Amino acid sequence: MSGKNKTLHLICNAHIDPAWLWEWQEGAAEALSTFRTAAELCHSEEAFVFNHNEVILYKWVQKYEPELFKRIQKLVKAGRWHIMGGWYLQPDCNMPSGESFVRQILLGRAYFKKYFNVTPTTAINFDSFGHTRGLVQILVKSGYDSYLFGRPEPRNCSLPSDNFTWVGYDGSEISAHRFEFPYISRAGKAREKIEKWLESNNDKELGMVLWGVGNHGGGPSKIDLRNVNKLIARTQDYNICHSTPEAYFKQLKRLRNELPRHSKDINPWAVGCYTSHIRIKQKHRQLENEIYSLEKMASAAAVQGLMNYPYEQIHEALCDLMTSQFHDILPGSSIEAVEETSLRMLDHGLEIAAREKTRAFFALASGQQRAQKGKIPVLVYNPHPFRVKTLLECEFNLADISAKFTDVKVFHKNRLIPSQVEQEASNLPVDWRKGVAFVAELEPSQMNRFDCQPEVTGKKPVSALRAKKGKIVFKTKDLEVVVNTRTGFVDRYKVRGRDCIGKKAFEPIVIGDIEDSWAKEEKKFRDVAGRFKLMDRQQGSKFSGLPLDGPGMKLDSVRVIEDGPVRSIIEAVLAYGQSSICQHYKLPKFGTEIEVQTRVYWNEKTRMLKLSVPTIGDDNKYIGQVAYGVGEFPCNGDEAVAQKWIAVISQKRDFALTCINDSIYGSDFSKDGLRLTLLRSAAYASDQWPNISQDRFLPRMEQGQSLFRFWFNGGRVRERLERIDREALVKNEKPFVVPFFPSGKGKKPNRLAVLSDDVIQITAIKRAQSNNDLIIRLFEPTGKSRTTVLSLPFMNRKIPVALGGFEIRTLRIKLRTGEMMTTNLLERPM
Repeated sequence: MSGKNKTLHLICNAHIDPAWLWEWQEGAAEALSTFRTAAELCHSEEAFVFNHNEVILYKWVQKYEPELFKRIQKLVKAGRWHIMGGWYLQPDCNMPSGESFVRQILLGRAYFKKYFNVTPTTAINFDSFGHTRGLVQILVKSGYDSYLFGRPEPRNCSLPSDNFTWVGYDGSEISAHRFEFPYISRAGKAREKIEKWLESNNDKELGMVLWGVGNHGGGPSKIDLRNVNKLIARTQDYNICHSTPEAYFKQLKRLRNELPRHSKDINPWAVGCYTSHIRIKQKHRQLENEIYSLEKMASAAAVQGLMNYPYEQIHEALCDLMTSQFHDILPGSSIEAVEETSLRMLDHGLEIAAREKTRAFFALASGQQRAQKGKIPVLVYNPHPFRVKTLLECEFNLADISAKFTDVKVFHKNRLIPSQVEQEASNLPVDWRKGVAFVAELEPSQMNRFDCQPEVTGKKPVSALRAKKGKIVFKTKDLEVVVNTRTGFVDRYKVRGRDCIGKKAFEPIVIGDIEDSWAKEEKKFRDVAGRFKLMDRQQGSKFSGLPLDGPGMKLDSVRVIEDGPVRSIIEAVLAYGQSSICQHYKLPKFGTEIEVQTRVYWNEKTRMLKLSVPTIGDDNKYIGQVAYGVGEFPCNGDEAVAQKWIAVISQKRDFALTCINDSIYGSDFSKDGLRLTLLRSAAYASDQWPNISQDRFLPRMEQGQSLFRFWFNGGRVRERLERIDREALVKNEKPFVVPFFPSGKGKKPNRLAVLSDDVIQITAIKRAQSNNDLIIRLFEPTGKSRTTVLSLPFMNRKIPVALGGFEIRTLRIKLRTGEMMTTNLLERPM
């Protein structure tokens, strides 16, 4: 093809990482200087267009240099400065929940519409380390028609073409383009980059090149722009133009009616980032859970006039959450100082959520009767639109200090329910503070009440569960668990007579790792460097904090620490190198779900910690929760990224082993079984040895204490997959438990929302972005079409809902009139 029928779109940008190898204050300074330079070039060069995204950077300019912000507003209005992408920032595109992606877009869209009156139609994530397939439906239902990205590169992820149609879990489709990496050009080298593209792609009818100094800002320079314009003027066979992502996709649509299709995620790259900076990942998950459960509780109270909806406070906490999802913060590729400031920011969001959640809780306790004499009320709010059967834990004070043991009975609606007293968090030698565990059935979307009755018995119950012949055997009518007291691991886990796992389950194994924070060239971590072993009595007693010359020296390293009508807890203490682990197996007297709690004291270098779970069967498939979808992962030991749950499925056995977590993302599966990735100890923001400093001490990630919790269950495939999404949501967005003596005043609030089926989720209930309308977001999590009835008892209304497989549906309800409409994810009518 010859002449000017071929077009090359130049996308000038300045990729600015708000924080990475520098803290956010330096990122803000770089945003100011870069935006100032870009504005000057936009004014002086008539054909030039500068592209930039990310609300967080514009907010800094708005706050710290308002006159520059006004100049940019004028340039945007004149078409000289293009707002691209329209998100809050460029997040990691695998680990945030589906709802968090919605908020990245919703907050970004609202800001750019308010201050610039623009709505970009091409979403961009230039530097994110991979992209979940769940993004497609989210993008389409947020008004995007195209997606532009650079990573992973072709050698890491094969795609049918650089231009393709990306197909989502629900069948949604969006046009996508993978540009030739990188997204920047070196100072003074923009023309050279463009010429290189022309030489390599002369047969292409349409192309795109991104240029501008980036990462630490910089953007366009006068010399680069002068050289680029000279190249544009002399090039004969291409129409080279300063452009925007939207212009590229508009021309692509005209040239090609059909593009090759891609119906998978766009992964992997930097698989170490599924685990690096685990403290940030844990706090991030916690803040997600707290904000979204707070919204449900605050909505229930606000729509019934019990409190004002805390919109500004939630918005502030959401901004903390959005910032933490930045693609060098959540993945763990930044310096130690950024890790610390990010944890501080997440704690800020968590404190806001805690205060507002508590306010909502006491508002929703309205109408609760005063306590009966001798009883201590425990109120539990279930934010979910379905009944929840779960084991609850709480602590409270007795009326007075007792010298004798006090047992506690728990009643629900005057009916005695299974409960047991357990070790409280404190260690005072008096009977005053009580820890209680009990099995509860919680009504949906409302406050549930339990009354605790202390009784002085004088004698603490003795455990009936003991070790015999080298093992502890725990049995109920549905469950059998055998813990090997010689190893500290589980040799049998049976559900209704069916084996769920192989021997030596939940063994912590140490994997050889590298210094590289990203693990850029890796796909799997399989080199076993060692295994945690059971401590001997002396070592275990010392680790447990017992005096060396005391009777505790006889303490077994595998022991039963709690046993009662509700559950048994078995504790094992383990060691490897300079590190130690205290592991708990929490085994229920009712049901089949077991909890494994792993408390790690880690002091290894260039090592990774995984929890090994041998599995059964030779036809297993490995799947897990991703953003508004379920992904299928490799079974060859490659590292995978998932969210709140994963499952190993055998169709031949019609059996699924499911695992819920509350804080990890990385794992792998192979013939060796399931391995959950807990920790890495790479260097901070580091390349591989020997390309790092070798003349000094290098701090490492994850040194010190970390706590992990997992919940395992087994059963028939359909039954497990229909239940697991709700179970995982309950473990993450936990019912809110507070011992409280109510005043007896006020009226009991009605339930907010209830679903009639057993599968469909409500992932968000919140105030609308623009006014006091109520937003309810539903999701079908199994890939099969389903129907449900959404009941809103507070307004005496029932709404039939039919959802396709993996469909997200957003409803907007006008509280004054009761009018209901289906909207897109921007909360606008479809």
